[in-house]
Amino acid sequence: MSAATRSTSRGARSRRAPDRLCAEAVELARAAAEEAAAPGTAGAWLEAVPDPHADRVVTHFFEAQEPGYRGWRWAVTVARASRAKNVTVDESVLVPGPDALLAPEWVPWSERLRPGDLGPGDLLPTDADDLRLEPGYSGADAPPPDSAVAEEQPEARGHSRAAVGAVAEELGMGRPRVLSRYGLHAAADRWEESHGPKTPMAQAAPASCMSCGFLVPLAGSLRQAFGVCSNEYSPADGHVVSLGFGCGGHSEAAVMPKAPQPPPPVIDETVADPFGD
Repeated sequence: MSAATRSTSRGARSRRAPDRLCAEAVELARAAAEEAAAPGTAGAWLEAVPDPHADRVVTHFFEAQEPGYRGWRWAVTVARASRAKNVTVDESVLVPGPDALLAPEWVPWSERLRPGDLGPGDLLPTDADDLRLEPGYSGADAPPPDSAVAEEQPEARGHSRAAVGAVAEELGMGRPRVLSRYGLHAAADRWEESHGPKTPMAQAAPASCMSCGFLVPLAGSLRQAFGVCSNEYSPADGHVVSLGFGCGGHSEAAVMPKAPQPPPPVIDETVADPFGD
């Protein structure tokens, strides 16, 4: 930590009498601030703060008038050796003042990421210990058919391993990682919140998706509660919806009335139409 920073953060707690020669070196400090700052941005002198942990060390503060640095100050630390009369400049640095405009606290990208931020060409790495995933079964960890640790006969072991691998592939388990129970529940809660029975659209719907012909059920345990909407006129088209969700595009909402047909023309041949001359 620099002397200027130490003086800013700790000087208020333990003020001591500044060294007289260092405190009087205002012009020396100003020249150093003007050299470090952009031309014309080193403003008026504010104060001189002694270093609470060192003798004959004083920091002079000047207003910083640079655009975008509201409330910041130029801090120039000067010092002198014991029994010496010459004051020298230690450092010049731009530091925030008590009412400085500061950038928000940095947040890791993994916490800043929001749904919809991923665009074409973007890569989103998944942590190895992501709670939403758990190891799948690929058969890679099973002993080879001719292994000495295998318990079955070589021929039976080969057929058994192939059969288990085929079943795992069919069930979607032949992947390095699959959805965990936590990930399954998190997805269900998210879908229930966006397209569930408590949404305003579902509350105003004539019926639920459970009886809609446009519902495409999901596979596995999610089939009992969710499906995919396939109605192109529905606001949920292509989205996973709860069976309790609904909208005005329900397949049985209403029967489209036929367009009214005009009555056939009636010709009265017993009446003569008058014609003008």
